[in-house]
Amino acid sequence: MGRIVKVCRETAETRVEVQLNLDGRGYADIHTGVGFLDHMLSALARHARFDLEIQAAGDLEVDEHHTVEDVGIALGRALSDALGDRSGITRMGDAVVPMDEALALVAVDIGGRGYCAFEGEFSTACVGTMATSLISHFFQSLAAESRINLHARLLAGKDDHHRAEALFKALARALHQATRPDPSLAGEIPSTKRVIES
Repeated sequence: MGRIVKVCRETAETRVEVQLNLDGRGYADIHTGVGFLDHMLSALARHARFDLEIQAAGDLEVDEHHTVEDVGIALGRALSDALGDRSGITRMGDAVVPMDEALALVAVDIGGRGYCAFEGEFSTACVGTMATSLISHFFQSLAAESRINLHARLLAGKDDHHRAEALFKALARALHQATRPDPSLAGEIPSTKRVIES
């Protein structure tokens, strides 16, 4: 289907390059300068079965906020571009994923309206060097730029690494499901409106 795109986002604060193949095998080559983010995005690629390459350079001497945000924006744009007019896709997906004692739920609707509802608390300020507050911010940036309705909930957990990883893996599984072609649609846009809103 040729659902392969490249996106470059450059600001005074960051430069982010993303290459995304929605019909890949889970290959990841990710270097953002934020180790925990690299780990989470590698898990996302693996479990969504996307091939994902990301190179980012940001103002980490300030903090990691701009880099995490702009990676979310660039990945969201790549996802939107790769989906095109959204014709023939399943459109909706959901997953409940455990990670040891942690449990997360993510549901997505690739319906053309970017919205993120994130429910979950973390008990520590950071995982590695990445602020845990940036996890919800990444989800929000991704949802807005990809024009996806995204609901994410932490249902259980004590270890913040496990909580975050369960969320990213649940996002991956939900995206995998929603982006798959649905043969029964025969290439039609999965909406009674016959268009996915931009």
